[in-house]
Amino acid sequence: MGFSKRFVPYGRQYIDEEDIEAVIEVLKSDFITQGPKIKEFESKLARKLDAKYAVVFSSGTAALHAAYFAAGLQSGDEFITTPMTFAATSNAGLFLGAKPIFADIEPDTGNIDATQIEKLITPKTKLISVVHYAGHPVDLEPVKEIADKYNLKVVEDACHSLGAKYKNTPIGSSKYSDVTIFSFHPVKHITTGEGGAVLTNDGEIYEKLLMFRNHGITRNREKFINTPHGDWYYEMQFLAPNYRMTDLQAALGISQLKKLDYFVKRRREIAQIYNQTFKGNSYFDLPPEKEYAYHSYHLYPIRLKSHLWEKKREIFRKLREEGVGVQIHYIPVYLHPYYQRLGYQKGICPKAENFYQAEISLPIYPAMTDEDIEFVIEKVLKVFKHTGG
Repeated sequence: MGFSKRFVPYGRQYIDEEDIEAVIEVLKSDFITQGPKIKEFESKLARKLDAKYAVVFSSGTAALHAAYFAAGLQSGDEFITTPMTFAATSNAGLFLGAKPIFADIEPDTGNIDATQIEKLITPKTKLISVVHYAGHPVDLEPVKEIADKYNLKVVEDACHSLGAKYKNTPIGSSKYSDVTIFSFHPVKHITTGEGGAVLTNDGEIYEKLLMFRNHGITRNREKFINTPHGDWYYEMQFLAPNYRMTDLQAALGISQLKKLDYFVKRRREIAQIYNQTFKGNSYFDLPPEKEYAYHSYHLYPIRLKSHLWEKKREIFRKLREEGVGVQIHYIPVYLHPYYQRLGYQKGICPKAENFYQAEISLPIYPAMTDEDIEFVIEKVLKVFKHTGG
């Protein structure tokens, strides 16, 4: 099987002239960072997602780090999360000296299994961090019930799920959680290059988030611990990084946000074409959409039937040789060498490990043309016909 000259990646950004002009306008203005576009972007995000507050950050990882801090996670604490995610979800807790405890997943959605959470709670547990894998919302009500029972905070890692809904409520509203975080990396639903955001309805958390992205500094006179020395006075009250977003990025985000509804609509259209084409095949299962969920399809993760798990490496290689830019989401976090050195062992989440053996992400993004979709379908059917016997 020879290499294809055409290559369709699993995801990529959609940038148009309106986006480019928005950035140029800021470049010509007085502020390219820490200016008015930050507040404008935050205001529009909060309004779009039915939350009281939004705070933007330099990346989704920065947003996670800030969210855990603002939610009160500290050194020596534990937090429960999923292994079926990018390492940042648990790394951000490690940054604060807390210990991730991994709960197993639902074998079809790839989301944390709420029935596996309660047995992992100890006196050290402070929060539950759920990931809306691939854009399919977690079943949040039972998670919130557990959190309320044990007085725990809930963080939604919604990096995959901007534009998704849970029981007709936008993911980001934080109706069932304390904070929700997003990423604006180029493969996500909207992009600011790199960037992230935290949304919350809690005023105290909001104030901490603002300070955390700016070295733990406040200029709010009502929040000062010491007597101010003069009008120039500001205070650093805790140790924190510089996680600020630039106005250039915020301007791009504002422009992209206008297109979010179209982006999600297009992703769902592509998913529907895949669903109709691949329905009932004997090689792999399709991503579900539960009755409580409105899927935003950051990813389209197929799951190989178990008899093909041993051929996954070959299938992956051949698809890429044919020009289909498949990817794997994810290696369970605790299988990485760093986590192994921390003492995590293979086998703690068997359903997540099986999901990893099965999962391959097919290309899905708004800039895909009908020809791109037909190309992917043709190559997928070709490879599985030759390899998936």
